Amino acid sequence: MTYQRLLSYTRKAVDDYQMIQEGDRIAVGVSGGKDSITLALALKGLQRFYPKHFEVMAFTVALGFPEFDTEPLAALMRSYEIPYHVISTDIGPIVFEERKESNPCSLCAKMRKGAFNDFALQMHCNKVALGHHKEDVVETFFMSLFYEGRLHTFSPVTYWDRTKLYAIRPLLYTPEADIIAFAKNMNLPIIKNPCPADGVTKRGEFKERLRDWNKEIGHTTERVFRAIQDSIPGWQVQKGEKP
Repeated sequence: MTYQRLLSYTRKAVDDYQMIQEGDRIAVGVSGGKDSITLALALKGLQRFYPKHFEVMAFTVALGFPEFDTEPLAALMRSYEIPYHVISTDIGPIVFEERKESNPCSLCAKMRKGAFNDFALQMHCNKVALGHHKEDVVETFFMSLFYEGRLHTFSPVTYWDRTKLYAIRPLLYTPEADIIAFAKNMNLPIIKNPCPADGVTKRGEFKERLRDWNKEIGHTTERVFRAIQDSIPGWQVQKGEKP
């Protein structure tokens, strides 16, 4: 995927759901994975020509694993003139060594979100951008259906009342395969997740199932995505309306 195609996906999502307003300060959580790095570059590219002026900055929550080196990310952000900060925490040792959580992902996610949001507020951001792509939308829908018995997935724009922050998802129209291609074409410095639980989550299981359904049935992701837009509250296109 080319940079131009990425910007086209991003612009459409931002416009359809009115994700960005004049004067926004948007914090991007850059984990070191392909999705979050791609998101930071997409918003920086969009910033250059979007009619509404906004700022973009990138933050990485370091969990306290010694092998996690953020310098390649810092160098990339410098090359694109994206302000970048590392938020140092002890979340990893707390979750895996002190608490010895049987379900570490839930607590880790909660603590990471808290650290990230607190820092975003310190930097006077009013929105945070999350790197969920099209398959993430559909996988979350199936997880909610099978594990919770409800028709639900996250919304394109979410307001977090406690922090007064908006969460936006500008990559929601972007297929994961295109992000993989973009990361390869751009030679992005992907950093392997040092978390001991990486790759063994329920989401990982549904990712495999969705791949199988796309092969066996065909176009499963696209059909379910359209059904979500037609049926799930918050997913109807909001052109012309301010979130």
